[in-house]
This record gives sequence, structure tokens and C-alpha cells, in this order.
Amino acid sequence: MLSEFKTFIMRGNVVDLAIGVIIGASFGAIVTSLVNDVLMPPIGRLLGGVDFKDFFISLAGQSYPTLAAAKAAGAPTLNYGLFLNALINFLIVSFAVFLLVRQVNRLLPKPAARTKDCAWCATAIPISAKRCPHCTSNLEG
Repeated sequence: MLSEFKTFIMRGNVVDLAIGVIIGASFGAIVTSLVNDVLMPPIGRLLGGVDFKDFFISLAGQSYPTLAAAKAAGAPTLNYGLFLNALINFLIVSFAVFLLVRQVNRLLPKPAARTKDCAWCATAIPISAKRCPHCTSNLEG
């Protein structure tokens, strides 16, 4: 059983998946830092020095100056500022993945055509066909 597990783990797909997950987690941490430490402070400054993390609604009926104060008091809160940060993180990550996949698709060679159109009936037929199976036209010469 141990040998079988070792064979499973050492398969290319499993190792590639593990590498992808590790790189994805690291990339997610970088994007989170970009949003929280680089993008949101200037946006908060433009909005009058407000930190998006402190955008919340107290469900306890009392007012708290910050989310940390509400948490310390044990008040239930609706944290829409944290949700906005997570949404911006998602948009940046998904856009970066889109750009990456787009570039990879440009670099990969186009797959060879497997069919061609019959000159007589315009039906798709295999590349190696010598006679069209639909209209029986001779395709050589």
C-alpha cells in the first residue's frame, strides 16, 4: 500500500497540482497585501481618511468607533468593508489569471487541423480522405 501511495504521489498531475496550489496561495497573499496595504489606504484617504476595514454595521444596536472595538465588546457585526476588500482581491486575482491564461494560449502552438472541407459539397471530412464519403467526389488532384 505504501508503494502504491508513493506511485500516486509521484504522478506528474499530482505534483503539478501541488505546485499550482502552493504558487496560488503565495500569489493570493501578495494580492491581499497589494489590496490591503497599497490600494485601500489611498482610496480610504480620498474618502476622508476612512479605513475600509472599519466599514461595518453593528447588529447589537450600539455604535462603535472601529470594528476592533465592536469585536472586543462581543457585538455581532456585518463587516461589509472586509467583504469589499475580499471582492477587490478576487477581481485582481481573476484578472491576473485571465492575463496569464491569455498569454499562455498565445505561446502554445495551434493544434493541427484534423479535417478539411470537401471542395464539392463543403462537408467536413478527415484530412487523409481521398474520396468524400458524403458526395463521393474524388479529392485527389
